[in-house]
Amino acid sequence: MAEEKRFTRATWQIMEQLLEVEDLESALSGSLEIIVNTLNSEAGAIWLLDPKTDRLSPLYHIGPADISNLMVENGLGIEGVVTRTGKSVIVEDAVNDPRFDGSVFDDNGLITKTMICVPLNNLREVIGCVQIVNKKDGSLYDEEELRLCEQMASLAAITIDEKGLLVDLSEKKEVLAVLKDVIKEFPSGDGVSRVLKGINLEVYKNEFVVVLGESGCGKSTMMNIIGGMDFLTDGTLMIEGKDFSHPTDAELTAFRRQYVGFIFQSYNLMPNLTALENVRFIAELVSDPMPSEEAIAKVGLTDRSGNYPSQMSGGQQQRVSIARAIVKRPKLILADEPTAALDYTTSIEVLKVIEEIVRNDGATVMMVTHNPEIAKMADRVVKVRGGKIASIRRNMHPLHAEELVW
Repeated sequence: MAEEKRFTRATWQIMEQLLEVEDLESALSGSLEIIVNTLNSEAGAIWLLDPKTDRLSPLYHIGPADISNLMVENGLGIEGVVTRTGKSVIVEDAVNDPRFDGSVFDDNGLITKTMICVPLNNLREVIGCVQIVNKKDGSLYDEEELRLCEQMASLAAITIDEKGLLVDLSEKKEVLAVLKDVIKEFPSGDGVSRVLKGINLEVYKNEFVVVLGESGCGKSTMMNIIGGMDFLTDGTLMIEGKDFSHPTDAELTAFRRQYVGFIFQSYNLMPNLTALENVRFIAELVSDPMPSEEAIAKVGLTDRSGNYPSQMSGGQQQRVSIARAIVKRPKLILADEPTAALDYTTSIEVLKVIEEIVRNDGATVMMVTHNPEIAKMADRVVKVRGGKIASIRRNMHPLHAEELVW
């Protein structure tokens, strides 16, 4: 009886998500979270089929494995077979199931043991599938749980059809950085405190990725490891195919100078230097900088280039810090709460500059923030919870900065 009530409640919650939430992507991701939590599962994904390429790509996924840059040929693997045939499956023993030739999760931080996979069918055609992986308690999925997933998938497919979600899957992006099973520990009393508990994440070239999470969840630690500001305890960090898990001091210095730009919440400008001089100071550290005047112009502060930090507003100081970051022509820009100390209008001005850097200058920006509204302008949204990747969502239609409201 309790189980029946739980499933009924989950069905109503999914209906509310899909029928009442205007933001379709949020409704789909919220529905997947309800299913994963209701079935006490480790991971889940919503796969959508691109009819132009006949490939599946995950629109949204939950769990420790980063599968966001993967594509599956329609008809191959459990995901492809379910989409091609339109028939649901329960995999009780992934290792020994003859239908199962490995899962995309297995190579990306999660060993698949059991699975439910159901088609997204809008009554005319199959447009993808919903996949739920591994009960946390090790038990098997049953037919009632399968029916719950089928109900969710049916509602989702019809909603996608009615609201017109357009799927246009581009070619795979180039990988800039990879974290594989990354652990970070700090001394704590007589023992150690584990802040990162096995992070698996890929960061791609020319993307804007937003990292969300509660204070203390490990999101800033993860970013600092990527940027060479901190060291991992265990696991692997690859930068453009090179193992950067344990760099030498010389490698670390060169990496931070030439490769990464930093934008901090507190600006960190030198008070005795003008805006232009602050930028020039950083430009002199690298071999092929952008002209400092050009960097200042990109953030719209040419008329303020002779001002000292004390003569500028918080938003103007933050734009100087952005100019200081981009003057190095970095491949990766790391931004830690860059709008936290700013009001709404000033925050939008700063976000417009960051958007310009990604969309027109080809940089990769990884931003840590507490503001979920900013996530709407990202290419991908990574949620960190308790030192692990809780979910990764791909935004099909990122908003522009001026469209954000909070």
